[in-house]
Amino acid sequence: MIRIILWTLFYLLAPAGMIWASRRVHFLSKVGTILLMYILGLIVGNLFIYPFEGAGAALRPLQEALTTVTIPLALPLILFACNFKEWPIKKALAALVSGLVSVAVVSVIGYFIFGPKMGPEAPAVVGMAVGVYTGGTPNLAAIKMMLGADEGTYLLVNSFDMVASFLYLMFVLAFGFKWARKVLHVEKGGRRGKRQKGVKMHQSGMTQGEEQMYREVFSKENWAGTLKAVGLAVLVVGVGAGLSLLITGEINMIIMILTLTTLSIAASFLPAVQKWEKSYDAGMYLVLVFSLVVASMVDIRSLDFSSGIWILAYVGFVIFSSLLLQLLLSRLLNVDADTAVITSVAMINSPLFVPMIAEAMKNRKVIITGISAGIVGYAVGNYLGVLIAGLLGG
Repeated sequence: MIRIILWTLFYLLAPAGMIWASRRVHFLSKVGTILLMYILGLIVGNLFIYPFEGAGAALRPLQEALTTVTIPLALPLILFACNFKEWPIKKALAALVSGLVSVAVVSVIGYFIFGPKMGPEAPAVVGMAVGVYTGGTPNLAAIKMMLGADEGTYLLVNSFDMVASFLYLMFVLAFGFKWARKVLHVEKGGRRGKRQKGVKMHQSGMTQGEEQMYREVFSKENWAGTLKAVGLAVLVVGVGAGLSLLITGEINMIIMILTLTTLSIAASFLPAVQKWEKSYDAGMYLVLVFSLVVASMVDIRSLDFSSGIWILAYVGFVIFSSLLLQLLLSRLLNVDADTAVITSVAMINSPLFVPMIAEAMKNRKVIITGISAGIVGYAVGNYLGVLIAGLLGG
């Protein structure tokens, strides 16, 4: 019990310590707090948790509870601070189409390259890949059942997907979005150079400099607004979970995210909500907690890379090649760099990772575009995955 309490305190307080360190160590501030939390999580998870007999299993319920709670609460807090009057619907649709086409085309190309090596289950692997990289893990599981894929194949695809998706996220956070900004144009409000300082969300839709974030969240001027924002976020998540249970009898991620997104967007138009200046900061702090926890859950040594090396190669090919193709299509469709990247992340990793990438890019305007793309991906992933697998003989 004491161990669980100590690890809970570590997960909740370590982001605050990293923020403090980043403000005092120039190198850390250049790396970025979110990426630092992932690095810390990997180190902690693989050096301090798993080596001890039973420690990893004992902490798993705590880790799953934190990952389940933090992001659903973070999304409303972040969305409360967004200026949706400036949302470019036409550009968002172009980005969504380019993302869906990129995943579908690259998945089929990968089939002809790696298919003979993956064996008779290759069409099912392609179908599951299309589903998970246009939607998410629920699509992966659903397509597995619809195609009757082998359990071992499903476990390999799921395991390698977690590894490859994690590497992809690290790539985007470290320098991927910067590279995209050299390939595509940057919209006004995106950041190519220095960070802006002290720009409030509802004035421009842009992020504050990270050095200004998290300060005075619970100061005399802001504590009441922050607590109200958290309370409303809890209410919104409760409504989303309740509606999901009412409709499906279980917590359905698609229904829950769609509901809390809709309610949060509606709330963001209220003048009282717009005054809660630190709701974004509170939401991003929860994202930092999520980043630390989810990275600490990755046990690198438990994956059997040798038995499914061609599936791993295929998954990696689809993830990174789809980003490259999407950037090329985005250039043709005149989609800016940040919108293209956030759409790719929403589809490859899921809408839950959109806020952290938007913050790394210093561009909050793309949050709603990314979340919307991810939700649509959830909806079409099953259809697209089964269709392509069927065409390939699955």
